Amino acid sequence: MNTKELQKFKGLLENQKQTLSEMSSSLEEAGKTVELDQTRMGRLSRMDAMQGQQMALETERRRKQKILAVDVALRRLDSGDFGLCTDCDEEINPRRLEADPTHTLCIDCASGIS
Repeated sequence: MNTKELQKFKGLLENQKQTLSEMSSSLEEAGKTVELDQTRMGRLSRMDAMQGQQMALETERRRKQKILAVDVALRRLDSGDFGLCTDCDEEINPRRLEADPTHTLCIDCASGIS
């Protein structure tokens, strides 16, 4: 992979990390503890609120997991391993990386074909 392509992927990864970091504040409010006071909120409303809370917590967990994947990809860029499959050491198709630059496996290893 040439320097121009690597710089493009680095920009994509940095933008993705910034976007994911900005999502944190909006998810923080949705993940707050649901109040169980029946005089203020009906049972179904509480159930809806608790479901929303769980969805927000799962979204936050996935956001943090994606940030870790982006950090790993950025480290791989710095070390010169970016774009190489971690299983077979073959080059990952650039179109696959354009779809998600955090991929660490080529399509054959990801699908178990090799």
